[in-house]
Amino acid sequence: MRQITYGQAINEALRQMVEKDSRVFLIGLGTNSSWYVGATTQGLVEKFGKRRVIDTPVSENGFTGVAVGAALAGMRPVVVHPRMDFMYLALDQIANQAANWHYMFGGKICVPLVVRGIINRGGEQAAQHSQALQAIFAHIPGLKVVMPATPYDAKGLLIAAIEDDNPVVYIDDRWLYDLKENVPEKIYRTPIGKAVIRKAGKDITVVATSYMVSEALKAADELEKIDISVEVLDLRSLKPIDTETIFSSVKKTGRLMVADAAWKSYGATAEISALVCENIFSYLKAPIARVALPDTPAPAACNLEKIYYPDYKNIIETVKSVCNF
Repeated sequence: MRQITYGQAINEALRQMVEKDSRVFLIGLGTNSSWYVGATTQGLVEKFGKRRVIDTPVSENGFTGVAVGAALAGMRPVVVHPRMDFMYLALDQIANQAANWHYMFGGKICVPLVVRGIINRGGEQAAQHSQALQAIFAHIPGLKVVMPATPYDAKGLLIAAIEDDNPVVYIDDRWLYDLKENVPEKIYRTPIGKAVIRKAGKDITVVATSYMVSEALKAADELEKIDISVEVLDLRSLKPIDTETIFSSVKKTGRLMVADAAWKSYGATAEISALVCENIFSYLKAPIARVALPDTPAPAACNLEKIYYPDYKNIIETVKSVCNF
């Protein structure tokens, strides 16, 4: 099987789905620009034309609204927001419109829409171009939220999202774009709402999202050298969330650390911690720990970025503290 990058896996999923289904189209900022979206849409406008790959003016609320309307009419649009920060401008269309129509019409209509938000981090992009907003969208009923951490899942989750009959917020991270892995050429689906154990362990469960999965695996390899066995769980889907796999792992290890590279307060780390405490508290041998961003805007200076963004070293120190409790 050939190896391709995370960015190429997204590209292949989009190409195959636009080719397979005449209802699928891309719309958003920079759909034909590698500066905006890397290799993820390279060559698509040349292959399918500007009616299927639509590069819009800077009008997030407008083009997202167009996509919601198209989905209501039976199309399957993929909306591209090359910097997730500016999805705030489309929040009315996503939260008030797309998320509610299926419910408000008693299930008689669907909104088969993918809203693709790209997280940009580092590179001195500062507070308005570096935000990870997954918790905001996971909070909204009617939306599914997925965060692939590997090239295999980048393709499989995108295909599953496009085929889903209601809105899916698909969040990819530019820090993952060069990650390589074996990816099948055929069309396949990664199930939405199903986590996966990336590394088995017995001493502590680390539940991670997006690029923190790679960092957790690095940390697990280092901790193995000092006889701490870490089970790494890739959440893959924030909503619906796979509590069955989380609970099963925590029951086995008795300890939990959650890693999510978004703000700590009221985020994914808090939700997962609360779910475990509410449901299987008696299995815990130590307090739950979290690794997340500090509750401050992203800095612009590169020396501050090194402190701001967590990595495998933060996970190592946090795991040690939990295991030594």
